[in-house]
Amino acid sequence: MPHSDSSDLEPDSSHSLHPTIREEVQDLMMSSDTDTAHAPPPHIAARFSRSSTLRRKTSATSSRRNSLSSHHSSRSSRSAQGGSYSTHVAQHLRRASIIETRKARLADRAAHAEQVRLRAALAKAAPRASTSSEDRALAAKQAREKFLAQVAANCAEEVKRAKKIAEDTREKKAAEHLKLKEDMIERLAEAEKRRSILQQNQRRPRTATLPSVEERKVIVRKPRTETEAAKVIQKAWRNSKRRSVISGFLELGLTLENVQNTSFEDVGSLLSQDKVLQSTTKVLRMYGIQDCDSDMTGEYTATRTFLSAFLVLGHPAQVLSKDGEQEKDLIEKAKNALLCFDNMVMSPSLSPSASQLDSLLDAYTSFQTAFTAWKDRDSSVLLDTMLAQFVELDAIWQSVKNDKDGHVAEDYREGIQHNQTLLLVRLKRLAGPDRAMRMITEAVRKSRKAKGKKKLAGDVRPRAASLPSADATAPKLTPIEASVSDVDAGASELGHRKTTSLLPDNRTIMHELAINKEYRIDIKSKTDMRENAIQAVSANMRQGFESGLGDLFIVAMAETLREKLLSLVVPGKSLHTLISESLDTAMITNQVKMGAFSYQQFFTFMNSLLPKICAPVRDAEVKALAEDQTEDPIERLAKLNYVVDLLSVDHANFSLQMNAPLLIKEAMGYEQRCFANTVSGQTLRKTAQWWSGAKRKTEEEMVRRSSREQSAPAHRTTTDKVYMQGIVDLAIGVTELQEVDIPETLELDRSRISRMRGEILRMVVISAVLLTAKNLMRRDVRSQWKEQAQRMWDLPFTDAQAFIAAIESRYALPANTKTQLSGTTERILLDGRNRQVSHAVVKVLLQKIKAHVYTRLSASSAEERVKAASSASQVLSSGGLAEFVVQIGAMVDELQRVADVDREAHGKWYDDVIEAVNRENVTGA
Repeated sequence: MPHSDSSDLEPDSSHSLHPTIREEVQDLMMSSDTDTAHAPPPHIAARFSRSSTLRRKTSATSSRRNSLSSHHSSRSSRSAQGGSYSTHVAQHLRRASIIETRKARLADRAAHAEQVRLRAALAKAAPRASTSSEDRALAAKQAREKFLAQVAANCAEEVKRAKKIAEDTREKKAAEHLKLKEDMIERLAEAEKRRSILQQNQRRPRTATLPSVEERKVIVRKPRTETEAAKVIQKAWRNSKRRSVISGFLELGLTLENVQNTSFEDVGSLLSQDKVLQSTTKVLRMYGIQDCDSDMTGEYTATRTFLSAFLVLGHPAQVLSKDGEQEKDLIEKAKNALLCFDNMVMSPSLSPSASQLDSLLDAYTSFQTAFTAWKDRDSSVLLDTMLAQFVELDAIWQSVKNDKDGHVAEDYREGIQHNQTLLLVRLKRLAGPDRAMRMITEAVRKSRKAKGKKKLAGDVRPRAASLPSADATAPKLTPIEASVSDVDAGASELGHRKTTSLLPDNRTIMHELAINKEYRIDIKSKTDMRENAIQAVSANMRQGFESGLGDLFIVAMAETLREKLLSLVVPGKSLHTLISESLDTAMITNQVKMGAFSYQQFFTFMNSLLPKICAPVRDAEVKALAEDQTEDPIERLAKLNYVVDLLSVDHANFSLQMNAPLLIKEAMGYEQRCFANTVSGQTLRKTAQWWSGAKRKTEEEMVRRSSREQSAPAHRTTTDKVYMQGIVDLAIGVTELQEVDIPETLELDRSRISRMRGEILRMVVISAVLLTAKNLMRRDVRSQWKEQAQRMWDLPFTDAQAFIAAIESRYALPANTKTQLSGTTERILLDGRNRQVSHAVVKVLLQKIKAHVYTRLSASSAEERVKAASSASQVLSSGGLAEFVVQIGAMVDELQRVADVDREAHGKWYDDVIEAVNRENVTGA
């Protein structure tokens, strides 16, 4: 029973116990961390605890141990086994530990993620320094984009060009197709017309006998109406007239083969005949090339233009001056025009089609346009050349028309008038009468104005100078201060001190006056002497003052100024008396010895005196001297001396103007006396060497000419030819003038010859550059580029790009042409810097100038001189020197005057030299 009782109660007790335990476990599991946990006894806890070293590391949430199913199965098994209360507590503690571990791990992960996020944000916000690889990649990307853009642009341009070509081709084909269609329609209409006419005619059967001539004349279809009859008559009349016009032109025999087999002169005379002009005009009018309403002059002009095609194709060498692109285009268009014309003239059909007429009209229009362009360019060059020839002849006449004694004017007048008449006729033919006269008048006026007497701005007559009286038989010569300013005897003992003067010596003045009757002392060319003169005077005086001789220098300077000023005034006048008394040498000497000399009073007196003596044109210099208050008296004395020298130059020029006729008469005798004193007891060694060289060169040239032609008087060696050869070799060159090159007879012309050599160097260098540019650009070498030459004249030989820029200022240079021109210009300018002739173009130009100048100087008669002068422009222009025709002509005139004066003044010395040279040649032979 007890056993049964217990068994009976067991289910109940078990049922009552389990819910209680389950509820407690649930309360423990759902309790928070703050609830009190009851630890199991130590021996029980030791059984469930594990060593930290053997404990397996907590796995992830997906592991078997931490899964809910594992936890639930474990709890279920323990529940089924009826585990004790301590087991549940241990499980609860372990679970709590796992949860805490997970929380810590999740917190660490969250902190790590936050650190990673912060580092990423900082890295993103911080500026990144580009590396070289990134730079290269960026540059490559930009270059690729630029290249792609360029390729796209080029492709777009090519596409645009291709579309344009396709469009032009399409339009051309459409026009040709339309033209062919119209031609075909016209032909079909004519064929239909002929067919209808044939169908309307009454035809006999084939078996019938042929009718007689009379019957055939009778069997003609009669027009049905008057209108149709009129059309038939008009057509027959037009065909008859066309046949007669074409027959008349063919009778002339004007074909290209006949023109080529005939001389140029005969063809020119044939084409100028009225019969040829009338026949050709009728043919051109019949084909619609000329308007029937135009006047006869206009028709003949168009006819001559058309007939010029025969000359262009038959004799191109005589018609065309060069073989350029424009000339080639003209020949091609003339060939096309004549070919179309011959096809229509030789055609059996009297009524050409519309397409044939259009082809002929197009070919003729193209030829007329090309011919007009070529004629305008060539005529402009011819006009410039002939104007230059006319002006050159006028300049010669102006230089000789006043020579009545030597009868030179009569010798030149006839030849000059004849040549000017021929030039005037040609100019009127090219430019028209009115335009030709305007061009000639303007060119002659400019030439005479350029060569006219140059006057200083303002009145150059000194106020104290006196004009020659009307009753005087001869003008009184005013002495010309020629020597440098000397000090008086006291200062001269210290070394013969001199001051620099602006005046040349008397011999030079007389020599220049003999060459140029309008010669005046040029002050502008000596302005650089101002500082040198002032410094020289100051240095001399300072040296004297430092040596303790200042008193002597003051007296010497006062005496020098007194003599200069007295020479500027008329003796006996009040100014002359004032200067003599105020600048008395004895008085100034006493003042210096007593120490009473005042610089201030001296300068005040001079400042009040100079305005009364000077010319009005010098008022500015005198006023500037008066306003100068420099402390140093020596510098003021030097400036005063310079201004007084300027007044002396003005007085000397005024004296030359008043007394030039008398001085010119005495110039040759004065030069002979001065030269005799200079070479007294000496031998003219340099003159003999110069003459020997000129004679040898002249003889070699004569031998060379005689080998090609028969000996003639013009080819014989004469003293005139030898002398002119020496003059040309001396003046026309590019190298520096050496001391041994100048003969004693031409010593006074040293500066003139040096200047000419410098100008010749400039001319050949600039002409070589311009000639090269004209050839590269295929321009006419005869065209005048004066503006470019004027710009290049002042340029240094070291800047080649400046020469190129002068050409580019008017003409556009392609890149290839500019490169070639730059290289050639560098080589040409190298010759200019070194004053040598090594470039081929420079050599040729220099030889052309020499040959031209020698030809004009060696002309023995007035006729030869006029002929050489009239052809000078044409010769120089064809040789590439068109820009310097005027300068070379002026140089020839100057050399001619130098030669005339030299031979007249030193003739007897030249005779001695020639005799000595000939004697040496005979002895040497």
